Parts: sequence; structure tokens; C-alpha cells
Amino acid sequence: MTTLKLLRRRRFLPLFTTQLLNAFNDNLYKTAMVLFVVYFVYNSEAAEGLFSAVASGLFILPFFVLSALAGQLADMRDKASIIRKVKFCEIGLMIIGASGLYLAWRGYDLPVSIPLGFMTIDTTFPIVLMLFALFLTGVQSTFLGPIKYAILPQHLQEDEVLAGTGLVEAGTYVAILAGTILAGWIPVEIAAAGIILTSMIGYISARQVPPAPPLGDVEKIDLNIIRASIKLVRNTMHDAQVYYAILAISFFWTIGAVLFIQFPPLAKNVIMASKEVASVFLVVFSVGVAIGSVTINHLLKGTVSARYSPVSVIAMGAFVVAFYVVCKMWQADQPTELLNVAEFIAWPMATVLLLCLLGISVAGGMFVVPLYAFLTTRVATSQASRTIAANNIVNSGAMVGGSLMAMALTAAGIPIAEQLLLSAGMCLISAWLGKRLHNAELTEQAAIA
Repeated sequence: MTTLKLLRRRRFLPLFTTQLLNAFNDNLYKTAMVLFVVYFVYNSEAAEGLFSAVASGLFILPFFVLSALAGQLADMRDKASIIRKVKFCEIGLMIIGASGLYLAWRGYDLPVSIPLGFMTIDTTFPIVLMLFALFLTGVQSTFLGPIKYAILPQHLQEDEVLAGTGLVEAGTYVAILAGTILAGWIPVEIAAAGIILTSMIGYISARQVPPAPPLGDVEKIDLNIIRASIKLVRNTMHDAQVYYAILAISFFWTIGAVLFIQFPPLAKNVIMASKEVASVFLVVFSVGVAIGSVTINHLLKGTVSARYSPVSVIAMGAFVVAFYVVCKMWQADQPTELLNVAEFIAWPMATVLLLCLLGISVAGGMFVVPLYAFLTTRVATSQASRTIAANNIVNSGAMVGGSLMAMALTAAGIPIAEQLLLSAGMCLISAWLGKRLHNAELTEQAAIA
């Protein structure tokens, strides 16, 4: 089987391991931080929802600002060298994040006010430190993002690319699963030590990635990030299949961003569940995306196609609506105290709630994985990193917009549960874009025939 053979190859395994450790560490830190603040610092649904939205926005913002530069560097410099440098810097940023976690755990309390235009957030210095580290984590991921997919066609055979993409995607979500589980169950001070240790192991793994020198002509790097971003997106969008793939991926991750913003405060205030149950929510979501990633690769049999994308994301929207309905039914018989995992599982409708969440994530994984393969197989290998970077710019802009929308809805007093319907509505737009992508695919096939 191609997938299993790839795991035995040095041209793939170190990259896979490095990406897995990176996703694990990001989510161990991010989830530990959000759960600690939501459950032990703030005590209102509005404040918790706002913090979750701010944290998501800060993590995503670097993708919007720096992806053009990251894409140029990935195509004009050795990709393996960039991976090693970025992973070395991760050690420092995780020390900053661990310091914030430790100070918050020790109860260090220095008030800080952060103006955000239409509102002001009152917080403390440890939380500011944690958010700063989260922003730097976003910067790190921005520079690794174009590489993790674009390096695959350089190291893999053409018939291995889809399997490699699916494996990276599935491995990423298994790592997210592991990091999310640990963040919900281990003490925050242990998480602080764990993120530093994992960053060191990740750097050792990164040093084993084989060289991936630039392909084609090496051009001068444009350091004007605004001009470079506009040029990058404009130059990428001329291909209809890449154009619709990027737009569809953007709406998908906007939906994902809004859902992840909602889960921790929804678990605490609507489901009345402990932070361990909140981590179970995120775990089920991650497992489902991994299942969807592997399933779609099996259905397509190695062929890059958007054939199943429209129906997959429509199914995702239907499961979101079902999840909302179950939440409303849950509120009609809401617990009076936070449930632990055993109590949650025993509560009526808990199984249905988890199945709805699993359905959302499986359908989402089936939708998005083939779209990433479009970005690396429909362009020249020398342009792959910049295509991924252009995708990241559009994705992150849409996700930041989704975070701001969630913040505005929370500030306007709209309950977290009601905001789920926004995600369901956006699935219809993604389905339309997926259909347009499949039509463009069929048009090109007819032209070739």
C-alpha cells in the first residue's frame, strides 16, 4: 500500500514527523491556554467567547500578513533549511508561552487593558504573554504552511502525492487529537513543560528532512508584503480550478474557525461540562477529520477530484444544524453543575451530540483534502509553495473575518448556541464553490479529450 510504504521512506518520514510534532505542540499549547482561561480565569459566557475569538484571530492574523513572504522564501530557498530554522525559533516562543501559563497558574495578576476599536478587553499580564506566544505560533505556522504540501511533489512520485497529502492531513489531525487530549487532562504546569520539550524534539526531527532546493529560476524576494500579497493572489487565481479550490478551502476554514471558537464556551455554558469534556469535543472533531481524510482518498483511489466535495459539505451543514437542535434540547434539561466525562456520557442525548459532531468533522475532512491536492498538482512544482501561500492569504483573511464576526455576535449578546447556525449557512456557500470547482475540472477533462 502506497501510504504505508511512504512511512518507511526518509524522503517523507522526517517531514511527516516534524509536521506531526508541530501540530501536536501547537494544539497542546493553544488548547491548554484556552481551557485554562475559560474555566479558571473568566466567569461569563460573553467574556469567554470573546477571549476564544481573540485568541483565534491572533493565531490566524500572521497567515494573512506574512504568507506572501513565506511563499516566496519557500520557492526561492531550500525548504528543508527553512523548516530547521523555524523549528529552532519555536523553542524560544514556547518558552514565552510556558512562562505565561506558569505565571497564570501561580496566580500572578497584573491588570492590563487592550483597546480593540469597538471594545476594550480587561485582562492580565500572563494572558497577554500567552496571547503574544500564540501570535508567534501563528507566525511559525505561516512559514511552515507553504512547505508542508509544496515539498511533497518534490520528494514524492506523482502517484504518491494524493496519498502523501492525505497522510499529512490525517497525521496532523491525529496530532491535534493527542495535543487536545493532553491539554484537557494534564495540569497546566505540566503542559508548560511539555511544550518546551516537544519543541526541542521537533527541531531534532526537522534536521533529518532531506534537502529540497528551489526549482526553476530564483527570483528576487519582494519584501513589500502588501504589494507581494496582492501580486501573489492575482497571479495564482488565473487557473479556474486553483481559484475555486482556494475559495472553497477558505470558506471551509472559516466554518472551522467559528466552530472552534464556540466549542469551549459552549461546552461550559450550554452543555455544562468540565474542561475534560471540552477537550473531548475537540478530540471527536479531530478524529472525524482524520477519518474523512483517509475515506476520501480511498473513494477517489488516488485521483485528484472534487467529485464528492459539494455533497460532503452539504452533509457537514446538515450535521451542524442537527448539533444545534441537540444543544437546544440539552438546554431544556440542563445540568445544574459541571459534568465530568463519565457524567456527560451518561446524560441523555450525549451520544447523539457526539455523533453529530463526528458527522460534522468526517464530512469536513472529505471535503477539504482533495482541494489541497488541487493546489499542488494543478501548478508547476516551482510555483507550488507560492500557490499554497496565496491560499493561506485568502484562507486567513476569511478566517479573521469569521473571528471578527464571532466577536461582534458575542458583543451583540447573541448566545453561543445560536451562532452555530452561521456555520451551517456558510456550508451552502462552500457547496456552491465545490460544485463550480468540479465543473471546471470536467471542462478541462473534456478539452483534453
